[in-house]
Amino acid sequence: MSSREDTLALWRQQEQEVRARLAPAGVSTLDDLKAGSGMEFLQRIWDGLLPSVPIGETLDFVPVEGEPGRIVFQGTPDKRHYNPLGSVHGGYFCTLLDSAVGCAVHSMLPKGMGYTTLELKVNLVRALTDKSGPVRAEGRVIQVGKQVGIAEGRIVDVDGRLYAHATTTCLVFALP
Repeated sequence: MSSREDTLALWRQQEQEVRARLAPAGVSTLDDLKAGSGMEFLQRIWDGLLPSVPIGETLDFVPVEGEPGRIVFQGTPDKRHYNPLGSVHGGYFCTLLDSAVGCAVHSMLPKGMGYTTLELKVNLVRALTDKSGPVRAEGRVIQVGKQVGIAEGRIVDVDGRLYAHATTTCLVFALP
């Protein structure tokens, strides 16, 4: 088997395993959010102990890897995600990247803290189509302080081709 085929098989296996664990989509409570660190909250979603995220269901993407400061989402774009020009809408790119970079920041937050995106800057490098296959959006923290979190992200396919990259600035705050 080629390296590409190995990577594709691994990506599909990881996605299948994650999908088997996820709970139905819904919105967690503020108490759920405040019960642990940002990473603990995300892990409870990924373990199926809290509802999965509605936007992931809407656009059909899931978290496939995660550790403090680094989060990866995977999705396979198809014609449901197309714009009128015959390629995947830019909103798909932006949503995947916002999820990856925002969750990367969230994964670094201590118990009792939350965040919101202040700015998201996305550069689209090449078009996605229904023939692109699975893609991954990887978010990595650059720095998280008491009030501001900064992260960067990239969307790549199984061959490592870059489709888009992004940076985010997030406001960090105490949860009410």
